Amino acid sequence: MTAQPKTYLEQAIADGHAEIIGEGKNQRIHYIDADHSERWSDPEEKVRAEFWAELIYKYQYRPERIRFEVKVPRRTPNDRADVVIYAADDDELKSPWFVFECKRADVSDAEFAQAIEQACGNRASLGATYAGTIAGLTRRLLRFDNKFPAGERDTNHIADIPKRYGKPPEWRFYKNVYGQDLAAIPREELRSAIRKCHQTLWEGGRRSPIAAFGEFCKIIFVKHRDEKNPDREDGKPYAFQRGDETAEQLAARIHKLYKAEQELEPDVFTDQINIEPPILAQCVEHLEGISLDRTELDTKGVAFEEFMGGFFKGDFGQYFTPRELIAFAVEVLNPARTDMVLDPACGSGGFLLYALDHVRREADRKKSPGTREHFEYWHRFAERNLFGLEINEELARVAKMNMIIHDDGHTNIVGHDALDFFERPTSSEGKPLGANRDYILDKHHGLRPGSFDLVLTNPPFGSVVKRTEKAEGYLEQFELRRFLSKGASVNEPDESGKGERDSKRGAKAVKDRASIKTEILFLERVHTFLKPGKGRVAIVLPDGILTNSSLQGVRDWLLAHFQLLAVVSLPQFAFAHYDAGVKASIVFMRRLAAGETVPDDAPIFMALAENIGYDATGRKTFAVTVVSETPGREKIEIQRSDLFDYRVFYEWSNANPKKPDWSERRREIIPDTGLVAQWRAFQKDPTPFFV
Repeated sequence: MTAQPKTYLEQAIADGHAEIIGEGKNQRIHYIDADHSERWSDPEEKVRAEFWAELIYKYQYRPERIRFEVKVPRRTPNDRADVVIYAADDDELKSPWFVFECKRADVSDAEFAQAIEQACGNRASLGATYAGTIAGLTRRLLRFDNKFPAGERDTNHIADIPKRYGKPPEWRFYKNVYGQDLAAIPREELRSAIRKCHQTLWEGGRRSPIAAFGEFCKIIFVKHRDEKNPDREDGKPYAFQRGDETAEQLAARIHKLYKAEQELEPDVFTDQINIEPPILAQCVEHLEGISLDRTELDTKGVAFEEFMGGFFKGDFGQYFTPRELIAFAVEVLNPARTDMVLDPACGSGGFLLYALDHVRREADRKKSPGTREHFEYWHRFAERNLFGLEINEELARVAKMNMIIHDDGHTNIVGHDALDFFERPTSSEGKPLGANRDYILDKHHGLRPGSFDLVLTNPPFGSVVKRTEKAEGYLEQFELRRFLSKGASVNEPDESGKGERDSKRGAKAVKDRASIKTEILFLERVHTFLKPGKGRVAIVLPDGILTNSSLQGVRDWLLAHFQLLAVVSLPQFAFAHYDAGVKASIVFMRRLAAGETVPDDAPIFMALAENIGYDATGRKTFAVTVVSETPGREKIEIQRSDLFDYRVFYEWSNANPKKPDWSERRREIIPDTGLVAQWRAFQKDPTPFFV
């Protein structure tokens, strides 16, 4: 195994420029060349130490020209600059050249702005040429030579710290240039950057959370495409970064990049970026040093999933299915790379991403990671076999962004109503009905009836489709509408177009349905999408469909069109954490072939899941066993629930210096554990389950 290269600070300690002395809370870092020491447990000291070492090894400044806590000649007696670089020939250290303020990576925008002012004020008092503020990956560097007044904060921006007192470079990041290329980052740093970016876009409440998230998706889209640009030659600068330019100039370039990508893929984002130049510039500064392409998929997946999980709670909980339930459904259906997979109510894309991850891990087992064969094994599945429909256009964009971050598959995500007509309907006389608009097959020719091997979905509960709100014939396209009265059964549906049964035949008259719940219509639409005889579905359903006497007709229809494979009952609180407290189950079924019937004694897997990995408040409830642990470095846990067991890999993180803790690097489902194992055993031989 290749040893990890030393960090700049580790190199500085190895070369004798610094040392860590003392034990525990009394530990101190001693900067030998400056003969200065500080308490090592101080959160900002670790940031400053790493940056100091970067000045030495990346920017090539002599350690004897760098000083700490430099007193600033002001009326306030204790005002000091964090780091000062003195002029190259200044042996007496009387000519400050660059003044820095160092802050934690997770500081707020307001704290960062305050630090900029502090750095600029210190620079003015000390008479230095440059000022800078460092907060993890976010940096702001300003020059103050004869051209720029002391109060300027925009036109004097520089891209990076000059090397060895040279001229400021035009750009900071260059493709495949050692020491200047974008780098993969740990999960905690990615989470911090995403959090800061969303906070900046939220603007203290000026934007709604959903609007801020929509703008964030556009920025991430541009960032990702800029990294993947095949026309950029080695040694050329990336476009998604702030150079020696104003916020207006940067914003103009980002808008141009976005417009070019829109023209290539007009369905991904339809509206323009709606962000003021200073806010957009700040977001670029948060993200410019990250390589989304090189950061591990597991790292990106966990970071973005946690971020979206927190975002979609509350008002947007209906769009988010807890990942434990998604992972369980995917494990049970066990998608293969040749399967065509659809989620007709895909929300943020969770089911599709887990199906992709399932196939990618299969590639890990069968092909050598890093090879072309490994990449094509799962990437072709992502591009050609994963489909999603989402009625909410903004959520459809989120799903597309999520797929892009996980290395594509976004072209098959369609913002459209899954319950709409497949193509323009016609009357019995063959005349076109409804307005001249797009229908499902107009949006994507791959969304044809009978085309999918697997459907994984959590359709919206409780909302009602009203005849008066839809196009002519919308409800009439669904056969299930005739099985919703107590008097109607699979053998005796309401055949009349007007909803009145002939009272002379002795049948009870019922009114035609003016409205139907969406989850009922989704059952029929799922059936339509699946391949006859082999297509399977995992669908989250409210228990009322399975138990209410008034819905017996729906159950009759289901059993006439599907083979019921399994029903896993979930706790009442399964969706309570996302403000959706309906009691539900995950139902697994297979579409029957034409003329096929299911024997009365066909076995059905029935299970009750009590510990699903979290409780009503979202607190994790896994039974945890530590498998191995190297203090301060890494740890592996087994986390058990009724559904399945996880193997979770952690690394020690100092991202929050006040409270260092374990940070999850990745997790994987342990095959054949929990109810997944019982389902596998049931498939082989159901007999023991009925003893």
